[in-house]
Amino acid sequence: MKRLVLIGGGHAHVEVLRRFGMNPPAQTELVLVSPHPDTPYSGMLPGWIAGHYTRNDCHVDLARLARFSRCRFLQTSCNGINPDARLVFCENGQTLPFDLVSVDVGSRSPALETPGAVEHALAVKPIDQFMAAWEAICRRAAAGHAPRHIAMVAAGAAGTEVLLSMQHRLRRMAPALHTEFELIGDGPDLLPGHNAAVRAMFRRVLEARGVKLRPNSRVDRVDPGQLQLHDGPKIATELIAWATGASPSLWPACVGLATDERGFLLVNDALQSVSHPLVFAAGDIATVKNHPRPKSGVFAVRAGPPLEHNLRRALEDLPPVAWQPQHHALALITTGDRHAIASRGDLALQGDWVWQWKNWIDRRFMRRYKISA
Repeated sequence: MKRLVLIGGGHAHVEVLRRFGMNPPAQTELVLVSPHPDTPYSGMLPGWIAGHYTRNDCHVDLARLARFSRCRFLQTSCNGINPDARLVFCENGQTLPFDLVSVDVGSRSPALETPGAVEHALAVKPIDQFMAAWEAICRRAAAGHAPRHIAMVAAGAAGTEVLLSMQHRLRRMAPALHTEFELIGDGPDLLPGHNAAVRAMFRRVLEARGVKLRPNSRVDRVDPGQLQLHDGPKIATELIAWATGASPSLWPACVGLATDERGFLLVNDALQSVSHPLVFAAGDIATVKNHPRPKSGVFAVRAGPPLEHNLRRALEDLPPVAWQPQHHALALITTGDRHAIASRGDLALQGDWVWQWKNWIDRRFMRRYKISA
C-alpha cells in the first residue's frame, strides 16, 4: 500500500480526485490536506462579485469529492514538508509519511511589498478572505453605506475585471451613493500581455462606466484611506483593492525544494520537482522550468489531466510522460455586467454572447465536480 498526499484543493487537484474516484489506483491510500471544506473556482469569482452567482455556484465541495475518491480528508493547513524524509507537517500537529506528494495550493496573495499594503489594502487573494470582506461591504451598501471611492491597484486583467464587477454590484445595490472608481497601473496601458484591440475595448468600457484610468502610476506607500504615488499626488480613497502579481506560499523555499527566482516550485515537463522527483506540483504554486506560463486558472485547469496521469504512473513505478502547456490560452474577461471580451493572441471579440459563452463553459466545468453522493 502506497500513500499519496495531496496538499491543497486547487484546480488541478480537484481533477485528480475526480479521475481517481472514477478509476481508483490500486493499493493506494489517498490523503487530501486542505484548510477549507470547499474550494473556489477562480473563473467565476468576478461573476460572484458582480452578483451573478451564489457561493455554491462557484465552489467545489472538497469533502464530498474526497469521499467520492475514497480519499481521507484532513481539514488543516500544510506547514511544510521534509522531501528527503518523506514527511508532511500539518498545522493540526499531524505528521504524514508519504510515498508521493503533490502540491496545488495556488498562490498565497498578490505581491504586497509596498509599505502599508498589507495593513491597509484588500488583496484579492487569498480568495476566501477577499470574499468575506466583500460580503461585509455589500451588507453595508445594502444599508446605504457604500464606499464613496474605490481604488484598484493593478490594471491587469484581474484588477480590471474585479473592479468592474465591484462597480456593477454596488451601483445596483446603492445607486444613489454615486461611488467613484479608479484603476491604477504602473505601466503605460492596461491589460499588459493582451493585444491592442482588447486593450482599446476595455478603455472604451472604462470610459463609458466613468472609471478613471491612471497609468504609469506606481504606488510608493499605502496609508489609511490614502495612496501615495511615486513622483505624483496622494489619492484619497475609502477602499483600496489590490491585485498585483501573485506571490508563492512561504514554505516551499524553506524545505529544500527547488524554486524559481520568485519562490515558486520548479517542476519538469512531467510536473515533478526538479530536485525531488517524488514531489509533484501544479497550478499557481508551480513553474514548469522549460515552459513557464502566466499564473492563471486556465493553465491550472489544463494541468489536472497530465498531473493525474503521471501520479498514477508513479504509483505503478512507471516512468512519467512529458507534458507541454499550450502557448496561448483563451481569456474570457467580463466587464461586470453580463458582457465579456475574448482575448487570445491577436483575437479580440466582445458582446453579451461572449459572456453567455463563458457562463456555459464555467457552469459545465463546475458540473463535473457536483458529486451527488
